[in-house]
Amino acid sequence: MAAQITPPPSSSSSSLAFSSEFNVWKPMRCCFFKWVSQVCPRIRPTNHFRIKSSNGHPLNAVSMQGGMDGSPLAKGINPEEQEEFFIDILDKEEALSTLSITVVGASGDLAKKKIFPALFALYYEDCLPKNFIVFGYARTKLTDEELRNIISTTLTCRIDKRENCKDKMEQFLKRCFYHSGEYNSEENFAELDSKLKKKEAGKLSNRLFYLSIPPNIFVDVVRCASMMASSANGWTRVIVEKPFGRDSESSAELTRCLKKHLTEDQIFRIDHYLGKELVENLSVLRFSNLIFEPLWSRNYIRNVQFIFSEDFGTEGRGGYFDNYGIIRDIMQNHLLQILALFAMETPVSLDAEDIRNEKVKVLRSMKPLELEDVIIGQYKGHNKGGRAYPGYTDDSTVPKNSITPTFAAAALFINNARWDGVPFLMKAGKALHRKRAEIRVQFRHVPGNLYKRNFGTDLDKATNELVLRVQPDEAIYLKINNKVPGLGMRLDRSDLNLLYRARYPTEIPDAYERLLLDAIAGERRLFIRSDELDAAWSLFTPLLKELEAKKISPELYPYGSRGPVGAHYLAAKYNVRWGDVGGEDD
Repeated sequence: MAAQITPPPSSSSSSLAFSSEFNVWKPMRCCFFKWVSQVCPRIRPTNHFRIKSSNGHPLNAVSMQGGMDGSPLAKGINPEEQEEFFIDILDKEEALSTLSITVVGASGDLAKKKIFPALFALYYEDCLPKNFIVFGYARTKLTDEELRNIISTTLTCRIDKRENCKDKMEQFLKRCFYHSGEYNSEENFAELDSKLKKKEAGKLSNRLFYLSIPPNIFVDVVRCASMMASSANGWTRVIVEKPFGRDSESSAELTRCLKKHLTEDQIFRIDHYLGKELVENLSVLRFSNLIFEPLWSRNYIRNVQFIFSEDFGTEGRGGYFDNYGIIRDIMQNHLLQILALFAMETPVSLDAEDIRNEKVKVLRSMKPLELEDVIIGQYKGHNKGGRAYPGYTDDSTVPKNSITPTFAAAALFINNARWDGVPFLMKAGKALHRKRAEIRVQFRHVPGNLYKRNFGTDLDKATNELVLRVQPDEAIYLKINNKVPGLGMRLDRSDLNLLYRARYPTEIPDAYERLLLDAIAGERRLFIRSDELDAAWSLFTPLLKELEAKKISPELYPYGSRGPVGAHYLAAKYNVRWGDVGGEDD
């Protein structure tokens, strides 16, 4: 169970408040920051500790919306004095606290390729507090210096080529340390706690644990960390990587076990696709532009497509993948989360709970998936351009008789007033002809279109389409019908195009940077709540069990092709053509 500390005597109650995170007592900082945000809503983010989280709120503070401009207290301080006063107070608060980030599974690929580089990028851009340290924890025997040498090979100053890049790297690496231990050893985590306390030097400690480890050892690590290495006077949070179970039952069991040691507010279930720039921009595009929200319904939208494709196979990673398959790996989390964001009703506010409440409503409104609305495939070996590409079962880590799908397409429906009858098509696959992730919104035909004859019999060519290209080459473009200049009446399909690399010359931060920053700030909007997870698994678990019980063989498709033919028949069943096939985008 979560460690509980007996409350102090009532004489201290004026300066201490009971924390919901790991049930410890800590100084009443949140009330002070709430007061700051109400009195001084115009504090500018002038240094690293006032960088805003992804919902626009300042780091380590509550919302600055809805101030107290009319209050006597606010009227008693002029704006200039107000800003200088509170910035000084915030700087003192920062000096008295530390942030300790422990990457559990530090010797793994995810930690080396994504987490440590993301932490360095945040440090490089002055987005981390002044007092922070990073600890790596894994079973591999390493010294601090050996960890730093490993990390240094993956760090880049890709965001901004400033002259002090090498100096910043050295400064960051000096804050990185390592502790070797078993994942189920309370003694080893107690040793980690001692090292953390020594580095924290008696300051108020906030601790973030990133679990970059297989899901079967999540619970052991959380148990040991909560009992032996949680903060005694600040917050403790845990980031959990997917997969969150294999089905409804295993997911519920994982959640139940985690909640023996953590509260829901301490668990940050990460889906890195929610941190991608175009996914972040989805709600801005819809709710901040008058031209889109009135069209966002069954009245104008004919279908919505969520497409994910990779141009490579499992590449020696088949042992892990074969236990999950493409539906669990991509569709049940990445694509379904994007669908929920796309289809949700307008939330009451940008508060995390308001947004997640609306996402859950969408997931609970979805029609149960039927086997007839799903196509699965598996890539086979193929010779192309004089090169031989291996099939999925040619991977030495994959069983030769495996029927695990590497491709899936599905038609989903939302049973509510806004989306009744609109097909939401998902397609995800490996070893396809190109790499892409995008959202395509195909609008209905223009009733009584005066220019219908100019498009011949293929009315789909006259259909407006909004495309959000998540990766690569982030872009938003709208396909419209346009007259080709000249004396005749010849129509052309053109794009109104926002290409990010042309419009915004600075490099887009990695999704892990945004999500780490939000976790540090306590912003949960881009993380998955337990009831969201339950609703998502409830949708896919019956289908997965039926596929496995009936041992349905996937349709084979050549490596580097467009996927199985069955996906096109599935789309045609609902009078839909995949937007990424046979067009100018292909």
